Amino acid sequence: MAIEPSRSDRFSFGLWTVGWRAQDPFGDATRPALDPVESVRRLSELGAYGVTFHDDDLVPFGSSDAERDRQIDRFTEALRETGLVVPMVTTNLFTHPVFKDGGLTSNDRDVRRFALRKVLRNVDLAAQLGASTYVMWGGREGSESDAAKDVVAALERYREGVDLIAQYIVDNDYGLRLALEPKPNEPRGDILLPTVGHALAFISSLEHADMVGLNPEVGHEQMAGLNFVHGIAQALWQGKLFHIDLNGQRGVKYDQDLVFGHGDLLNAFFLVDLLEHGPVGGGPRYDGPRHFDYKPLRTEDIDGVWDSAAANMKTYLLLKERAAAFRADPEVAEAMAAAKVRDMAQPTLAPGESYKELLADRSAFEDFDADAAGAQGYGVVRLNQLAVEHVLGAR
Repeated sequence: MAIEPSRSDRFSFGLWTVGWRAQDPFGDATRPALDPVESVRRLSELGAYGVTFHDDDLVPFGSSDAERDRQIDRFTEALRETGLVVPMVTTNLFTHPVFKDGGLTSNDRDVRRFALRKVLRNVDLAAQLGASTYVMWGGREGSESDAAKDVVAALERYREGVDLIAQYIVDNDYGLRLALEPKPNEPRGDILLPTVGHALAFISSLEHADMVGLNPEVGHEQMAGLNFVHGIAQALWQGKLFHIDLNGQRGVKYDQDLVFGHGDLLNAFFLVDLLEHGPVGGGPRYDGPRHFDYKPLRTEDIDGVWDSAAANMKTYLLLKERAAAFRADPEVAEAMAAAKVRDMAQPTLAPGESYKELLADRSAFEDFDADAAGAQGYGVVRLNQLAVEHVLGAR
């Protein structure tokens, strides 16, 4: 089936994805380093519209100012030649040994100050390149020992740091939004703000909560045994889905970063359905980039890297096509009606009704036939089977 991505699909990739050399704790790299400029050109040829990066992906840590300017100029020229955009930028506060105990929440105050300066410098670059979102993943913000980290104080320092970065953006009129990226563990044993729910609660405490949202990742929620579609739905409901990382994950284990759809395919289908069509009963929709944060398998050579990048986009488009057919299927509509899916959008209380009227309504309790209501079926298996058949292309 010929399905080709286009710029209008708004697919984007991180330099660290296709540029991953496939080293892991048990083995050396299996691929050579990639020049960021080559990555930009190849992603453009494949049909992507955007490229993202950590500061150290573009300019190696410790580079001189002159070398930094040279690399940025080369990258900017490649963007101009290809037409790719930079929708999101982030900062690496996890690779260098200085961040072994965290960046914004290191026990060492000097490290925290260095981390903030590193972020602010990269915020300037993000604004320069026209990014609209600045992602913050706290990969080292956590601990392996409950004795070694005052979590209450760490959360205070986390808030202090995010508030400062947000104020810097406001004062410079950069127009960037911050997106926190939750993850439960790896590389730290326990990472602060491990899930969508934790991050949403943290955001509510911030001085500039309106400009801080989420960048949830498929594998990060699923490696904790959570339902990614549910997490995205809540982020949408709260107006906090600022960006999204798409990949594949097969259950509760390490962060696999598989090609999108190469893990829990049915959950990926419902995710695409939600992103493309919004909630069944109506509501907020996501209009940002479809960003792939995956790693080409260690088994692949450089040709396999580009094959895997293309696979992400093709799988998304296939699921998008299948989701459209699912939504348009009259039998699906009938099954949804039987399951009362759309009835959820109807408020439980009538317009103007309070608990007083509810208490006075005998049909709501005294005359309600709980046994009859308990005997009804909702036909969920039938509805789910229809989804499976659409995913498999049988309908």
